[in-house]
Amino acid sequence: MQQVMIVTGGSQGIGEAVARLAASRGYAVALTYQSNQGLADAVVTDIVAAGGRAIAVRAEMADEASILELYRIVDAELGRVIALVNNAGTPGPMGLIDSVTTQTLDMVLAVNVRAPFLMIREAVARMATDRGGSGGAIVNISSRAAEIGGAGEWIHYAASKGALDSLTIGASKELAARGIRVNAVSPGLIQTDLHARAGLPDRLTKMVGGVPMGRVGSTDEVATAVLWLLSPEASYITGVIVPISGGR
Repeated sequence: MQQVMIVTGGSQGIGEAVARLAASRGYAVALTYQSNQGLADAVVTDIVAAGGRAIAVRAEMADEASILELYRIVDAELGRVIALVNNAGTPGPMGLIDSVTTQTLDMVLAVNVRAPFLMIREAVARMATDRGGSGGAIVNISSRAAEIGGAGEWIHYAASKGALDSLTIGASKELAARGIRVNAVSPGLIQTDLHARAGLPDRLTKMVGGVPMGRVGSTDEVATAVLWLLSPEASYITGVIVPISGGR
């Protein structure tokens, strides 16, 4: 039976790289998108053309009903999930701490913390050996901002990723005896369009000097680490947060 993976935010960036690599390694992939169906459909089309199996599901990560509907669709179309990658996230608007609004906090925490919590809850119902599942693995996409702090830019985002790290550690301890491993990766400066969308297209160029390896990372480098953590090769690893940051 083909193993099923859900990748939230799988239509672009790190999520897209994870979805493509997972499909190439034999997973049936359900990738979610929020608004750009064209990007999601293009990823699915490429995967299917290469002989893989994938579906794109529109899901609003800030809405519990949408998450429940996502799992209903995956159950019906692909089967019981065995791997989950919580990638979807939002930095919110850039600004100093004294400019952060309640609206920004509510949005960032709903997408970056509450959604992974609910995604894991629903995955447990399908993966846990004491719930009739065969076990599984979960990888959360955190950020080096959780440790660096995001000062002067995205403290709210950094704080949300710190919460995600705590969720990773706590869930790993709680779920280990139930056949589920939970880990995270913590990317640093990665070549995505996040910075351009935030209005800072030259941010990576300006900040790369702080990276000991002297370059930014690629989404493929992150995806490779994610797939390794999900694989049997990492069968005795849970509760770790792997920096993918060139030493930064």
